[in-house]
Amino acid sequence: MAGRSRRKKDVVRVEPTARTSAGSSGGDAADEPTWTPTPEAKGKATKFRLIAGGLWLLAIAGEAFAIFWVLQQDPVNMVLLIALIVVIGALAIGGSLLWKRANRLDPARRSEPTRFFVQNQLGAIITVIAFLPLIVLIFTNKNMDGKQKGIAGGIAVAVAAVAVYFGIELDSPSVEQYTEETNIVEQLTGENLVYWTRSGSVFHVCEEVPDVNRESQDGRIYEGTVADAHAAGKSRLVSYWQREAINYCGYTQEQVDAVEAGTSGSDDSGDDATEPADDATAPAEDTATP
Repeated sequence: MAGRSRRKKDVVRVEPTARTSAGSSGGDAADEPTWTPTPEAKGKATKFRLIAGGLWLLAIAGEAFAIFWVLQQDPVNMVLLIALIVVIGALAIGGSLLWKRANRLDPARRSEPTRFFVQNQLGAIITVIAFLPLIVLIFTNKNMDGKQKGIAGGIAVAVAAVAVYFGIELDSPSVEQYTEETNIVEQLTGENLVYWTRSGSVFHVCEEVPDVNRESQDGRIYEGTVADAHAAGKSRLVSYWQREAINYCGYTQEQVDAVEAGTSGSDDSGDDATEPADDATAPAEDTATP
């Protein structure tokens, strides 16, 4: 293709993390998601979750120490209290980041809404547990004057807000999403292989698309499975994959229509409505950052 001759970036195959199990085709795909992580990916996810749990336990232990010892002193050691607040925040953020990585390797099912919500938002939930009682007791503490409460309480609120931000999962991965994206890619290209850049937020169906061929700091295009792309931090298949497939990847409108007809619910979530926004943000998605 013409696009291939212009491409000067190296294509790098990433180490596989997970791939689909023997999938089913047809209308049952939406009801019976077939994507499953490999044992290696599940093991790595378990390790990340155990470490995250350990960091969160340390954060809650730090909160307990601050509540039952530091705040009980008269006068309260402000330096120690503020240091504990910062450490609790750092532990909460570290745990949340590892938990999010685990969820991309081994996501929950959207068909199980309670588990799906808790698994994806657990970082924010733990952060609230680690900070809310401490903040309340700082502002109601009898061993601190108004100025001390304002300083310590303000810092605690600010650190908690940052930690909650890192704990919230806005692009919650799911088994159903991985299954649908894998089915789209496999039905279109015949293999589970997608392409992305290190700084981009989405992945693409071929290496010839302009988004992945823009100049970047490392000069590389990465290729791997849908699960590999999610493990690398990419949130989804680009919403305008149909246009890319036709304009740059050598597929026909008929082939794209056949894929859309064969994947349950593909692009019914509003991609058509958001397509102009994706076009507008595409340069930022795949432009390298310093």
